[in-house]
Amino acid sequence: MRVIGTNLRILAGAPLAAAALIALTAGSASAAIPVNKPMSGKATYYNDAGYGACGTRINASDQMLVAVSHTWWTSANPNNDPLCKGISVKVTYQGKTVTVPVKDQCPSCDSTHIDLSQPAFAKLAPLSKGVINGLTWQFVRSGANGKTLALSEPVTGSTIG
Repeated sequence: MRVIGTNLRILAGAPLAAAALIALTAGSASAAIPVNKPMSGKATYYNDAGYGACGTRINASDQMLVAVSHTWWTSANPNNDPLCKGISVKVTYQGKTVTVPVKDQCPSCDSTHIDLSQPAFAKLAPLSKGVINGLTWQFVRSGANGKTLALSEPVTGSTIG
């Protein structure tokens, strides 16, 4: 009987341990996004239309947006990922800067490669260039109207979809 009692205590404690683990790791996903940390990398462009990884309709041939590497996504369901909650990418190349919201995931991009929509890419270089090497980009927080916020400002309003 003593063995059965011990096993029951272990089984009863398992859900509590699982809940504690979830609570402890719940906040770590957004911490994985290095907001305001400049990175060097490259950009390509795409023109897909349909639903982006954030679960909203996109058209990369006429909307300003970016798809970031799958390595930055931290949620099993990308619709709930912190990247979809007011995060944009600020890209600078040869004195030109554009800030675009994260709306999609790039499965073939490494961590420093971003895939811009056609109009976003065109603000930095001609589409005929195809690949922009040597650019600087960083994750930034943006408000509901797409305006870049200082790190200390809270993100308010609803996410644009």
